[in-house]
Amino acid sequence: MNVETTELGGLKCHVVDTLAPGVRPSLAVVLCHGFGAPGTDLVALGPELLHSAPQLAASVRFYFPEAPLSLDDLGMYGGRAWWPLNIERMAAAVENGDMRHLRTETPDGLDSARNLLTAFVSDVCETDGIDAAQVVLGGFSQGSMLATDVALSFPQRLAGLCVLSGTLLCEDRWRDLASQRGPLPVLQSHGRQDPLLPFVAAEWLRDLLIEGGLSVEFLPFDGMHTISVDTLQRFAEFLIELLPD
Repeated sequence: MNVETTELGGLKCHVVDTLAPGVRPSLAVVLCHGFGAPGTDLVALGPELLHSAPQLAASVRFYFPEAPLSLDDLGMYGGRAWWPLNIERMAAAVENGDMRHLRTETPDGLDSARNLLTAFVSDVCETDGIDAAQVVLGGFSQGSMLATDVALSFPQRLAGLCVLSGTLLCEDRWRDLASQRGPLPVLQSHGRQDPLLPFVAAEWLRDLLIEGGLSVEFLPFDGMHTISVDTLQRFAEFLIELLPD
């Protein structure tokens, strides 16, 4: 198995695959880590997915980009972010059960992060010699929010979207984009006891995507802000289903 570190689209990233250098993958899977995690946080998912579905080894290359912002100044040493978060404000909204006003907002820094990840995906396509329709984009928590934004706004339809413990943002914009995106396959999972991003907000996102015409498979699980074992297994199966014939 190859694990390399490189830079694409202005972002440092980690690449995991079993393909020989220069071999064109059938699918490129781009997964974005969450707020406060190190850039390597999700890299272990590559080997886990390949172990769960060995047939992916001959076809799939995994990319794990690192978010551009360091959180060292906040005491979160090694942690990174796609855009700054007002953690106290979010915690208060969750505690008060008042998440509705957050779903309409566009966070400061999202536009910049969108541009970076869009350029990253474009570079992946150019580097691997593939079309956008061969890219699966996803992420965990804040990374999944960014992945959702880019998958909805990317100039071409991607192969699929994976939303792991995400939430609804930019409601009006995402609704408009979803209505124009068409039947993009989406795998979405969320813990019913998530204390950081309430389960109901995941349901809002699910409903918005379905109403927009996307093909959403929603996987709730009994757990908190994490990725369940069953979700990971289903994600491996999802990738197999998206492999070109």
